[in-house]
Amino acid sequence: MNTSPGRGDAVIEVIGLEDVPLIKKGDDLGQILFNSIARMGIKLDPTDILVVTQKIVSKAEGRIIDLDTVRPSKLAETIAHQTGHDPRHLEVILGESKRIVKMKGRHLITELRTGHICANAGVDRSNVDEKGSVTLLPLDPDESAVKMRRRLKELSGVEVAIIISDTSGRPFRMGQVNLAVGSAGIAPLRSYLNRQDIFGRELTVTAIAIADELASAAELVMNKTDKIPAVLIRGYRFRTSIKGAKALVRPAEQDLFA
Repeated sequence: MNTSPGRGDAVIEVIGLEDVPLIKKGDDLGQILFNSIARMGIKLDPTDILVVTQKIVSKAEGRIIDLDTVRPSKLAETIAHQTGHDPRHLEVILGESKRIVKMKGRHLITELRTGHICANAGVDRSNVDEKGSVTLLPLDPDESAVKMRRRLKELSGVEVAIIISDTSGRPFRMGQVNLAVGSAGIAPLRSYLNRQDIFGRELTVTAIAIADELASAAELVMNKTDKIPAVLIRGYRFRTSIKGAKALVRPAEQDLFA
């Protein structure tokens, strides 16, 4: 469903989904989230946006590794010695990485095969119930979003937009925010190219990362410790698109800091 961004966005609802159980490998995540929505008495609408944390998507897809099963390489052991990380953890990070972008102190920034650049290749120990295990990002977060959108349509008859979010740091800024690593059914960028500002000046470069802003808005309700891994956003007028969040990855040739 195409809607034109503009007036009418003054009030946006950000609704945390309650009573979502701990997710395990093989779980029907679409069904679980649909059940949570139904229990809250919410009927899905085509203008709704569902923001889901990467962590529960990865768990459902079995993207979990027990570090006791990992044998670190010489390279992982070398980097672990330099950074103070667990060499098994480093081996998993290297296995997920296309290249190391920057290494300083305990910080390791890598580029994933998907093109995303993030700390530790998105390999994370937080909120993992299996002791000694880590989660990885979905192999294809955009495809994961497409599948979830399709599943929710099967259950509800309604196509909603999906954003898969993950926490990330930002260059030159303190703190972390939630960003979109996958999406389906929503244009991830809103361009203002050739439009005029309020004083009539033509805008030439402005493009707003809508999917990232919605992911960050959702995190205000999710928090890290409140057991709310999914959020329904209502009232935001977006454009539908077949482009996923991969469109937010800046091409290497446009990197000003390489």
